[in-house]
Amino acid sequence: MASSRNNMMIGCFPIGGSFKRTTTTTQLSSSKSKERRERKKNPQVVCFGELLIDFVPTVAGVSLAEAPGFKKAPGGAPANVAVGISRLGGSAAFLGKVGDDEFGHMLANILKENNVDTSGMRFDKEARTALAFVTLRADGEREFMFFRNPSADMLLTEAELNKDLIKKSTIFHYGSISLIEEPCKSAHLAAMQVAKKAGCILSYDPNLRLALWPSAEAARTGIMSIWDQADIIKISEEEIEFLTGGDNPYDDNVVLTKLFHPNLKLLIVTEGPNGCRYYTKDFHGKVGGVKVKCVDTTGAGDAFVGGLLNSLASNPQLFKDEKKLRAALRFANVCGAITVTQRGAIPSLPTKEVVLKKLEEAEPKPK
Repeated sequence: MASSRNNMMIGCFPIGGSFKRTTTTTQLSSSKSKERRERKKNPQVVCFGELLIDFVPTVAGVSLAEAPGFKKAPGGAPANVAVGISRLGGSAAFLGKVGDDEFGHMLANILKENNVDTSGMRFDKEARTALAFVTLRADGEREFMFFRNPSADMLLTEAELNKDLIKKSTIFHYGSISLIEEPCKSAHLAAMQVAKKAGCILSYDPNLRLALWPSAEAARTGIMSIWDQADIIKISEEEIEFLTGGDNPYDDNVVLTKLFHPNLKLLIVTEGPNGCRYYTKDFHGKVGGVKVKCVDTTGAGDAFVGGLLNSLASNPQLFKDEKKLRAALRFANVCGAITVTQRGAIPSLPTKEVVLKKLEEAEPKPK
């Protein structure tokens, strides 16, 4: 279904009028150009939220109690997205809080090693860096046990926000875990307002972790409380079922009537190995996945988001061109697919060269 051009805005200022108005328009245009140049020099995507240590069993298919040992790995969806973008050659920053402890500084160094801007990171002298024990089932899916009572990421305040970093970005990306507790919730909402006012694209991946919320209803209410402010939302089939109270996640009418809001530019539903569905105001469709041998699904969704946002940062109007959007989603699908072939999120996030090679291999050969 081709995209309609009738709803496109082709300008904001009237042509003609007095000399004074023309001068003002020129000044505004010059100001916008300067702003765009500034953004090119600064991280294009700012990722807000949690950064923690994942402890992953050294063998798959066992419970936490049965695990003979654990391997530590950096975790936290927003941080994974930031590294994913940087590894693809893009420009990203992480904004959040860790403990002023060995794990916190280790995480900061990992981000720096991956060329992620850490000027928005803060270190808490009282609270520890969050820990998560992640069980890998035999099928590669995960179960979580969290230690955050409270952890440093929950204690970020509005006063600690690097607002200049947000203002100079093109995309502001966030999840929902930072909405669970104060003061981080207020810091999250304030950061969104700064981004919105600065003209950033707001990108939301709820990343449901039910075990962290006081109740299922609290999670549903919290996730939906900021739903209508996002420009781009990425959700999974399971999250659709949860948010709609059990509706069919494959029904386009469910997605369009219950989850697509008037301000939304793009809604993505990920389907794991089967690819993803996309919805805009003008068109919707599906882009198939790439078959790989799954070892560990940790970070697959974050790799997908990183791939998509990296493309969007280069072309912020991507969602208006279905052909270009489909190509970007195919690229993002491959990013996610490559990530599940290894253990751990950040170690398995691909470079652009690896993704392009996999894309080439996956394309059907002419007979």
